[in-house]
Amino acid sequence: MADTIRVTVWNEFVHEKKHEAVQKVYPNGIHNVIAESLQKQPGLEVRTATLDQPEHGLTDEVLQATDVMVWWGHMAHDQVSDAVAQKVQKRVLEGMGFIALHSGHYSKPFRLLMGTACTVNWREVAEREILWVCHPGHPIAEGIDPCLVLEHTEMYGEPFGIPVPDEQVFISSFAGGEVFRSGNVWHRGAGKVFYFRPGHETYPIFYNESVMRVIANGVRYVRPTHPPIKDAMPNRKMGWWEEQASR
Repeated sequence: MADTIRVTVWNEFVHEKKHEAVQKVYPNGIHNVIAESLQKQPGLEVRTATLDQPEHGLTDEVLQATDVMVWWGHMAHDQVSDAVAQKVQKRVLEGMGFIALHSGHYSKPFRLLMGTACTVNWREVAEREILWVCHPGHPIAEGIDPCLVLEHTEMYGEPFGIPVPDEQVFISSFAGGEVFRSGNVWHRGAGKVFYFRPGHETYPIFYNESVMRVIANGVRYVRPTHPPIKDAMPNRKMGWWEEQASR
């Protein structure tokens, strides 16, 4: 495989246009903050895509030129077309890496890849989160202290409606006593999926160097490691679980 990892950072880019509180934190969009940080990493070639672009910016050409997709969405999950979500799923099965951030747990591509509802308990009162490294030897945790403290976050709590992770890297604890599986990896077909919890739209979490170090580590970990498997998901009718997950 080529040394350069081609990354597409996807953001629905809706909150930033509608809510002043979000504009103050991310005036040019969450996707650009993430992309600008990743562009500083050696060996990463980064582009962005947003919901309002044709095919949500995820044309066949863009998808074929993407090794790892980083996905952030919150208030417009239902506006992502089923066809685009299924194309993203297919590319992951062929070998593309996929990273879902924060409320991206409820995005159509992530739910298709998990085959479950992916629901969480949540509370937004700007409380402290401690992300504990529960797999210190994992490449995604490289360079991260034994715990990562975020002073103001939105709480996500168990139960988290996901399949049992193949690899769990982080677990979070919150001021209210809740815990959450906040850094998880799954293998899907020839691809890998990483879910990372931090990233609320009104908190400057994506400016945190440790958070961005985890995301950069995640990009390198889920990158394709062999040539893509073509026709990993041939044309067929969707199974019952896929129909449920895509609703």
